[in-house]
Amino acid sequence: MLTRRGWDTWRLILLFFCPALFVWLTAMVIPFLYGIFISFTKWDGIATEYTLIGLGNYTKVFNTSKFWLSLQRTGIYTVGTVVLSNLMGLILGLLLTSSLKGRNAFRTAIYVPNVVGGVAMGYIWQYIFSYGFTRIGASLGIPWLTKSMLSDPTGAMVALILVSSWQLSAYLMIIYVAGFTNVPGELVEAARVDGASSWGVFRNVRLPMIRPSITICLFLAIVRSFMVFDVNLSLTDGGPFNSTELIALRIYNTAFVSLKFGNAQAQAVILFLIVAVISVLQAYFTQRREVQM
Repeated sequence: MLTRRGWDTWRLILLFFCPALFVWLTAMVIPFLYGIFISFTKWDGIATEYTLIGLGNYTKVFNTSKFWLSLQRTGIYTVGTVVLSNLMGLILGLLLTSSLKGRNAFRTAIYVPNVVGGVAMGYIWQYIFSYGFTRIGASLGIPWLTKSMLSDPTGAMVALILVSSWQLSAYLMIIYVAGFTNVPGELVEAARVDGASSWGVFRNVRLPMIRPSITICLFLAIVRSFMVFDVNLSLTDGGPFNSTELIALRIYNTAFVSLKFGNAQAQAVILFLIVAVISVLQAYFTQRREVQM
């Protein structure tokens, strides 16, 4: 039997554990399980009764061209965003760990885009693309700049990638800064003594040493790109002609515009599985890299 002191210890443990468990269950586990249940029903979000249809929603999803098109667009967006955001983050991280004057102030200023909410930033850039650049083009007499990028399917996708990369690079920059900071200064100095150029030091010393940071940034960018919603909604709203409707926005439109919550939840479960696989791969490659080091 537990002594009085043992009971007091357990009460203290439960006092701290139960509130966190309650929040986790109500905010994560229960909605997740409820969402899986909804994916097996035909529900419009209004009716009080659910009609079970088994795997019908999943069959419709896999047989719907709009789903595959949105997934294809998400893949194109992901490739562009991952490459551009990591390239920008890597360059910024390298500059901010150099002897650049005022680098702390620059670091703070560059990180600001990551603090701004995606919805607000999307509307800001929508105004810039629709009115700012077009007025500049009209004033300077540049014909191609007088037309908004958001009115063209290809231009809208490029704009979406640019804005997302600009925001995400600020977050990845912090990881790259940490990676470059942890590179031993002795290795850099030894390479310079051996006559290595700045490019040689970066390619042969710094770049191999920050491979764990690169792995983390790549997978983080992939996951965030697959889950992007706010910027997609506010900047292009999937237009023009649904040419920039990514998978998360497709799920939203299916649920709240078409009122097909069961079908939307089936798409959400598929998206969850995709992101889960990517996360598992990230954990595997990160752990393997740590073991090798």
